[in-house]
Amino acid sequence: MKITYQGHSVIEVTMKDGSAVIIDPFLTNNPLTNKTPSDVKAKWVIVTHGHSDHLGDTVAIAKQNQATVISIVEIARYVSNKGVAQTHGLNIGGGFLFPFGRVSLTPALHSSSIQENGQTIYLGEPTGVVIEADGKTIYHAGDTADFSDLALIGEKYDLDVVFLPIGDNFTMGPDDAVIAAGRLHAKKVVPIHYNTFPQIKQDPTAFIARLPEGVGKVMTVGETIEV
Repeated sequence: MKITYQGHSVIEVTMKDGSAVIIDPFLTNNPLTNKTPSDVKAKWVIVTHGHSDHLGDTVAIAKQNQATVISIVEIARYVSNKGVAQTHGLNIGGGFLFPFGRVSLTPALHSSSIQENGQTIYLGEPTGVVIEADGKTIYHAGDTADFSDLALIGEKYDLDVVFLPIGDNFTMGPDDAVIAAGRLHAKKVVPIHYNTFPQIKQDPTAFIARLPEGVGKVMTVGETIEV
């Protein structure tokens, strides 16, 4: 399994069989990446929640790749109404075995909506995502506060890589992310959701220094790791 970081909360995952997944594809208006929606070649799009910096370019990417959008049912219905032909709705606590691996949705403490024509559209509950594929398990926490039940995720799964927001203001900040990392017991922790906007400016290296030796990993934009 290969994982590429594209800034903010955008994670690309490529399986050994070539199956490609992109999570929270916020590329347009993402100042941290030069990647554009037309560059993405993925057959699966996973969305943690409905805010514009996570839903992002989901509709465009799904249409151009005939990709399946996997998300909570409200987002699946929303993108279907936008012309996405293939969707798979899940809900928190549920999962499904797809051709590339199993995807499960976990709780997240946040909100989820989008603004259209001056109206706020509710897009279901925010989630985290666990992917089990190629004998590995990764967890993308989405946007969330720290909460004690993260420990249940750490107990249930043997987590190879965890992606945790550290930006503060809209999500947990570095102090709470250190606590969250301890609850999850992951082999590797990668900070996300920082430095995209002035309100979430953080030093990821300082965060990593507070984790057990060898656990933290700062991924530069465009960097690929293999797990």
